[in-house]
Amino acid sequence: MIGTYAAALAVCVASLAIGQAAVALCGRSGWSWTAAPVGLAVLCAVCWATVRLPGHGSISAIVVLVLLAASLGYLQGRGGWRQPFAQGWPVFVLAALGASLPFIVEGHFGILGTSFNPDMSQHLLAADQLAHGHSGQLIRQGYPLGPHAIVVALDKGLHVDLVKGFSGLTVAVAVLAPLTALAAFRDLRALPRTAAALLVGLAYVFVSYFAQGAFKEVMLAFFLLGFVLFLRESAREPSDSPLRFVPAALIAVGAVYTYSFPGLLWLLGTVVVCAAVELILRRRPSRELTRSALLSVGVLVVLVAPEIGRMIDFQKFETFNPNGPGLGNLFGQVSPFAALGIWPSGDFRLAPGDGAVPAVAYYLGAAFAAVLLIYGIWRCWRGRETVILSGLFVAAVAYLAARVGGTAYTAAKAIEIAAPLCALTILLPLTHRPQLFLLVPRGPKGTAGGGGAAAGGGRSGLAGEDRGGRLAAAAFVVFAAVAGLCSALALANAPVGPGTYSPALAAMRPLVAGGSTLALASPELLEDDHGSNYLAWELRGGRVCIATREEVGGRIPTGVRYVIVQGSRHKPPFKGLRPRKAIPPYVLWEVKGPVAKQSVCPLIAERQARQGPAR
Repeated sequence: MIGTYAAALAVCVASLAIGQAAVALCGRSGWSWTAAPVGLAVLCAVCWATVRLPGHGSISAIVVLVLLAASLGYLQGRGGWRQPFAQGWPVFVLAALGASLPFIVEGHFGILGTSFNPDMSQHLLAADQLAHGHSGQLIRQGYPLGPHAIVVALDKGLHVDLVKGFSGLTVAVAVLAPLTALAAFRDLRALPRTAAALLVGLAYVFVSYFAQGAFKEVMLAFFLLGFVLFLRESAREPSDSPLRFVPAALIAVGAVYTYSFPGLLWLLGTVVVCAAVELILRRRPSRELTRSALLSVGVLVVLVAPEIGRMIDFQKFETFNPNGPGLGNLFGQVSPFAALGIWPSGDFRLAPGDGAVPAVAYYLGAAFAAVLLIYGIWRCWRGRETVILSGLFVAAVAYLAARVGGTAYTAAKAIEIAAPLCALTILLPLTHRPQLFLLVPRGPKGTAGGGGAAAGGGRSGLAGEDRGGRLAAAAFVVFAAVAGLCSALALANAPVGPGTYSPALAAMRPLVAGGSTLALASPELLEDDHGSNYLAWELRGGRVCIATREEVGGRIPTGVRYVIVQGSRHKPPFKGLRPRKAIPPYVLWEVKGPVAKQSVCPLIAERQARQGPAR
């Protein structure tokens, strides 16, 4: 617990401080809630640039510490911290509590989402290889490893092991996302402000991916949300600095080092669509604005240039193959209506009605949310929320492209990335009605909008809009209650796997490829820590039996040639075994005599290992 929260707190503090310093250096006065994605993006780039230097992460930890100290020193005395702290601490506490639900329900800390998605095994292996200066499959394939480098830096700097590092990083993103959403709701009163920020930052599909340990998709959705809100903030609070858009470029850099070139599609697509809309509306940019935009593009190109070769290699990755294992850990196509936030299932992969809730509840919730989304799009268009609508449009196009030309696996990722923007589009118009009691600005007598008639042209004007305002407030309350419950359900249903990791099993996989294998594990690992899927994924590619000693009894299953167990190589689990290889904490044993050709152990293919049980 201490390791996970220490890692999460370190990432949160470093992201907020470094991001705020970067935003201030680029001309923004006052506190910006969009600083968090800027800071996390800088951490991704800096850690990946230094993790391969001597020390294998030690230098990364030192550089981050120096950046943090310099950022805090630069921000010292600038003031303006009291109001952001008052706005942010309730969101921080509640978001941290929500992100802790999986660990609270399961009763222990460990690898998130083992029964949903065993891919964390590969990420842990890649991080372990980085920490020891070794190469591996993901490294050679150009896989983006910025988050892995952050975890290695946490390991070296805080002595937090890799499992706790990844859990802490994922928890930190789940906390920072609602804090970033405060940029859109900072003018509201405390209760609606906090509720709206949490609903956007912890949208249903977003936390569903959090629940399965899919930190890359969670980070990209976070970067897209921060990118859109930063551009919105820049348009509403323009700066004369030529560096005004550099923080947006830094967020795009973080997207590259987290998600490679696909991460740029959402961000740069948003800019292109937004610029096209502005030109159609005959709002030509000034020369200063054009120079600032070109400068930020130059910063982006320079900072991602070292990754271009790896991005070229990454385009051959199996995920981009339409004929590959397109389902991944899914059971079929995920409904795009899940992105609207009302989906009463603890497992987003299930079709409506397959769980405990009848299908009609899904359709009613989706219809209600769809109406709110359409209303939100209309109100955002009238309010000239060009950046938000552009981001939503690009996210929709990305989903359609993945649905038509990609796989169910990539289409589901597109749904998750769009989810926070869908929630933002729904909630922003509901909470920003000038006549609503939700808005903060008050005059001397406490009336909304700065005294008497300013809110709506006097009592008659306010009365004319009272019905619409009350309807919007009611819709906000209903949506907040139902969508919040759905997100809480997804978090509470998240499985938490083993609390420790060793690359030993992955190293043994080539040794057992020629025969059937029995993996002996403790009842606690298999029953409480969801270890069956974890072990199956580590040993995938052959026939594997996974059981406890009590289940097997005193006999080796028919056809088994190898036995893997934790323990000493001097104490064989069965008679007739000889030690083949010891890679602590595991020992590989081999049957001395001939074994039956037919094995009772099932074949654990890669796709089968990904599926996992329905929950």
